[in-house]
Amino acid sequence: MSASRKAAPPATTLTITELAQEFDITPRAIRFYEDVGLLTPGRQGRNRVYTHRDRTRLKLTLRGKRLGLTLQEIKQLVDMYESPDDTAPQLQAFLGVLQSHRLQLEQQRKDLEVTLAEIAQHEARCRDLLGAASRRAAPRRSRGKPALAA
Repeated sequence: MSASRKAAPPATTLTITELAQEFDITPRAIRFYEDVGLLTPGRQGRNRVYTHRDRTRLKLTLRGKRLGLTLQEIKQLVDMYESPDDTAPQLQAFLGVLQSHRLQLEQQRKDLEVTLAEIAQHEARCRDLLGAASRRAAPRRSRGKPALAA
């Protein structure tokens, strides 16, 4: 066997700048995720180096944020994701979180629908008032007065 077949390929690592660019976030955000324990980069001298594991954790973190999860919920789920045990507890916890957020979003949607209906009523009322004002002003203009003088 050749030497290249015996040796495992080196782990691909990323710098904080590369990771930030890939996910279109700031290095400061990445450092914040480190502070809360979502990422644990290695070090090469004074530089942080991120592995495939860190990249995956960041991807899951950003996905959780898009779903509206708190950082604590995200951390709990990501930590369970990495546990070698049965995934049933992780899935049950995730289902509970998703159901809770679904209910919250459905309530927000109902609230938005009510607000949009109220806005539509106000718009219709404003249009009616503008139409009535326009009709009242029209006879004055027809009497030979300039429209600006009315």
